[in-house]
Amino acid sequence: MALITALMKLRGVLAGSQLPLEVVGADEARQQQKAMLDQLDDYLLPRLVQLEAPILAVVGGSTGAGKSTLVNTVIGKVVSEPGVLRPTTRSPVLIHHPADADWFVGDRVLPGMARTTAEEPGGMEDAGQLRLVAADSVPRGLAVLDAPDIDSVVEANRDLATQLLSAADLWLFVTTAARYSDAVPWEFLQSASDRSTAVAVVLDRAPSETIDDITGHLAQMLLERGLGDSPLFSIQETVVDGNGMLPQAAVAGIKDWLIDLAADAEARAAVVRRTLQGAVSAMVKKTVPFAAAVKAQADTAVELRAAAESAYEQGVQDIAKACQDGTVMRGEVLARWQEFVGTGELLKGLQSNGGRLRDRLKSSLGNKPAETRDVSDAIQSGLESLLAEHATASAERAEKAWQETAAGRQLLASAQVRADGAGSGAGAEGNDAAPSLGALSEQFPAAASRTVREWQAFVLDLVRREGADKKSTAKILEYGVNGLGLSLMVVMFASAAGIPKDAAASAGAGSAVVGQRLLEAVFGDKAVQGMVDKAREDLDGKVHALMDAEFARYLAVLDQHPVDAETARQLTEAARAVEDCT
Repeated sequence: MALITALMKLRGVLAGSQLPLEVVGADEARQQQKAMLDQLDDYLLPRLVQLEAPILAVVGGSTGAGKSTLVNTVIGKVVSEPGVLRPTTRSPVLIHHPADADWFVGDRVLPGMARTTAEEPGGMEDAGQLRLVAADSVPRGLAVLDAPDIDSVVEANRDLATQLLSAADLWLFVTTAARYSDAVPWEFLQSASDRSTAVAVVLDRAPSETIDDITGHLAQMLLERGLGDSPLFSIQETVVDGNGMLPQAAVAGIKDWLIDLAADAEARAAVVRRTLQGAVSAMVKKTVPFAAAVKAQADTAVELRAAAESAYEQGVQDIAKACQDGTVMRGEVLARWQEFVGTGELLKGLQSNGGRLRDRLKSSLGNKPAETRDVSDAIQSGLESLLAEHATASAERAEKAWQETAAGRQLLASAQVRADGAGSGAGAEGNDAAPSLGALSEQFPAAASRTVREWQAFVLDLVRREGADKKSTAKILEYGVNGLGLSLMVVMFASAAGIPKDAAASAGAGSAVVGQRLLEAVFGDKAVQGMVDKAREDLDGKVHALMDAEFARYLAVLDQHPVDAETARQLTEAARAVEDCT
């Protein structure tokens, strides 16, 4: 019971493991995951729950090896179409004693396969349907399953053959004198050896003059691959009768061995025990590389996230720098500000009569609502352009980083397909290609504009709140809230460039002197620095939120390909628990 519980837990973690990213070995890991789940569902768990169930002997082998002919001959009637009539066994046939029917009509064995009890072979077109045949010639305690060819030209048949062999207590592996050394059969036999599956081998169509030599060579090959204790039967090349069956004498040894096995409860239990133990051990071993593959997925997801996050974090830092080093105080913003305050004349008076400066500032700033709007609009436009420039650069950096890995390219392609699909349903304009992750989102311009307006409103409110006492209120009314707010913005934009002490400084930083002197006259030196810091902190926060929204597009793509970083650890722990129960 403890082993069943441990395997159920392992199965749950295994089934929940996500492998969505195209990293090295991902395809192999996905195939391994399916194979492990099939082994758990088709064999390990059903067999552990019902150890007393009949032994399932799966007859497998290459195309044309004579599997169906052998099964029909051993059973004594045609229950499976031979390959001469049906090139590949599309629907496996399970033959059992009538008294054992209850073991197989349910989903104990191969629960994912539909059942049918159709009497006649052939005429069945649904691949993967399991046909149950009751036959008195099959001893109780034993069932024989004729599987598709392991090297079928049809991939679905090959996959089904692999699944059926993994569900077997015993492999009855059929090969021929002409093909017994082929690579594909030996890959399966090596797999059986690796997980200690009970195997019996049938050498079919062996020429009488070389049968001993070939049998000896085959036995040596089995020994070298850890299958030296596997029963080996030889069938001499002969003709079949009108029903396509071999002479009974040709299969007498195989038939007697199966009957003896079915009749000996201890021998049956030994076969089941050996195969079970080998399958459990193999499951534990396979979990280790699979857990590593899952971890590789998680590590890749972390790396992709970090690459995009770094790209946008750099954008935030670049914007913060540009908002302090005078970059914003260029072009239209500088022109409107100088036009607004008459910078040239005012700068001349900075080192002369302070009272005359205040008078000039008062007359310049107090009665120019139109010019105030011009400066405010210029700042808004300049900031929006700055935000768009660096958000675009961030998107391009993130896209470039993702393009450098297979997983990143996969995610970018899937994001583009999803975006184009969403855009195609948006009406007449939906035919245009949707923006890639390497460009600004469609929402960014409006969001950037809203961000700047909200920040400007914060600065004006900051001026009002800072001058809440009666003494400052009078001064604010003299100079105007808008004029003081714009002065605060200008001082902040030029703060890292340094406020010069004379009029010979650069145009942008020099123009900020006017705002600096005005603010100090109204609020005092210490208060001005605090207001600058608060204005900068608010802008930084709003910019971060704006860029986070752009970065979130990359996170959304990652979220559509989820990988749980804890899964690898859970797999390892679950496998260890299984191992502790054996």
